[in-house]
Amino acid sequence: MNVNNNSTPNKLIYEKSPYLLQHAYNPVQWYPWGDEAFEKARKEDKPIFLSIGYSTCHWCHVMAEESFEDEEVAELLNKYFIPIKVDREERPDIDEVYMTFAQALTGSGGWPLNVFTTPNGKPFYTGTYFPKKSSYRYTGLIEILNKMNDLWRESKDELIEESNRILNAIENSYLTYSEGKVGKAEPEEAIEELKNTFDRIYGGFGRRPKFPIPQNIFLLLDYGVRNNDNESIYIAKVTLDSMYKGGIFDHVGFGFCRYSVDEKWLVPHFEKMLYDNALLGIAYSKTYGITRELMYKEIAEKIYEFVFRDMTSENGGFYSALDADSEGVEGKFYVWDYNEIIDVLGEKDGEFISSFYDITKLGNFEGKNIPNLIGKDLYFIDEGTFERVEGIRQKLFNYREKRVHPHRDEKILTSWNGLMIASLAYSGRLLKKEEYINRAEKACNFILKNLSREDGRLLSTYSKGEGYNLGLLPDYTFFTWGLIELYESTKNESYLEKALELNGDMLELFWDDKNGGLFLSGGDGEKLVIRPKSIYDGAIPSGNSIAALNMMKLFKITGNKSLKDRAEEILYVFGEEISKNPLSYAYILSLVLD
Repeated sequence: MNVNNNSTPNKLIYEKSPYLLQHAYNPVQWYPWGDEAFEKARKEDKPIFLSIGYSTCHWCHVMAEESFEDEEVAELLNKYFIPIKVDREERPDIDEVYMTFAQALTGSGGWPLNVFTTPNGKPFYTGTYFPKKSSYRYTGLIEILNKMNDLWRESKDELIEESNRILNAIENSYLTYSEGKVGKAEPEEAIEELKNTFDRIYGGFGRRPKFPIPQNIFLLLDYGVRNNDNESIYIAKVTLDSMYKGGIFDHVGFGFCRYSVDEKWLVPHFEKMLYDNALLGIAYSKTYGITRELMYKEIAEKIYEFVFRDMTSENGGFYSALDADSEGVEGKFYVWDYNEIIDVLGEKDGEFISSFYDITKLGNFEGKNIPNLIGKDLYFIDEGTFERVEGIRQKLFNYREKRVHPHRDEKILTSWNGLMIASLAYSGRLLKKEEYINRAEKACNFILKNLSREDGRLLSTYSKGEGYNLGLLPDYTFFTWGLIELYESTKNESYLEKALELNGDMLELFWDDKNGGLFLSGGDGEKLVIRPKSIYDGAIPSGNSIAALNMMKLFKITGNKSLKDRAEEILYVFGEEISKNPLSYAYILSLVLD
């Protein structure tokens, strides 16, 4: 997506982030996050309009087109506010701070995240997507901007007082954790919840929308194996089967999309993220390792084929994401007309593949077709049919390659690369794929060369040929996980030594000496209005969970009991929170399965 409606760029033109550069020609006079913007806000006594998103975010594009490219909106923003744009993938610490506020105040969050703050960055109002003008469902951005400007002029002291009150409440309620012992009961409770919410028709958990949630699969598999619980393994398999059969998996070009908007896994949000595919690669490989059913091995191999082809830079690092949109339309790159299929393949092959992939004249998505295998029993399809399908699929892929491709965010993030390194090293070992281990090693070398300062301090982001921004907790924990898996796969002592070194650095930089656990940002980092510390395992694992798991693995390798003690301390520090809702902390629960 290239936004270039305005002839004069704003201050984002000097940035490296693909997302910020998408907004460099908006008529809104955006500032990047930094001292210049805050000093201007203080000097001019204006509130800040902070907008956080990322370059492959569909609703960010919608809001950009409706509002941030609009002269009327720009006039209000430029006159009454200091507008700041932040790439959440480049600065997840900033995103975490203001997302915590949004969830505390409204009970939900998402992107774009739009926050009004004082000149010191203290928030007082937030929302996600706003249309330009008010409708029966939404308050429009223009109305909100006028209202916030009036409030600032007429009730500034009350707004500042309210923002201080909100921040104090967040620090006392959302960032304070009670200690407690976590035992066998918590994973059992989480497993019971998964069994109760399991969709026995379509797989997955609950109703729509449905997310892959790989940690649920890991927990089910680990619990099932350790406790000889075949039902847990069955639930994991049905969910993995259903996700693969659905449109959330790209049957022409491979790789998984972000989530499904329906309960059948048919209609995806077409965006593809590196971290989803890294974690799902582990999930399918792990399931193959337990069941020895070849289908899971083949699906894992398809995931990695997609990553190597579409998400890998020449220097071996892995790109961040592929957009949902192309030519301004969500999913346009991925959907098909029935007649188009016949034109490309001819009647015989076209009708065969249309029947196989549920492609009809009426369509299954807004008059078009998302190829899928929903309702098919893959275990009873003969080898000859699969071979024919593969030959035809390759023709469709070659044809599709001529379409306008979705935007690719070519930022290389240490954290997400750490997940992919761990995924490839683990799957390479399990599937006996030396290429995967080699690719993991190449990416590891890229991180060490380009995202590590001379003093060993990790950086988080690489773009435009340069590494920058201090590494956060996930950069350390995910990359250390990758190093541990590389050591397990190669027995190269240098990976183990680096993992131990980074683990020590992590404890020094991020450990909370007062209350225990690990902060998101290092003690040497920028001081934001709050310093978050989280154990919640969402689409991306929490840094604290992976830190604890890493240290337990390192203890088992080295015998250093202090590592085990520190891992158990993390579990104890967040213990009461974990006990309240165990399924929200599925990664760290594996510590108490052994």
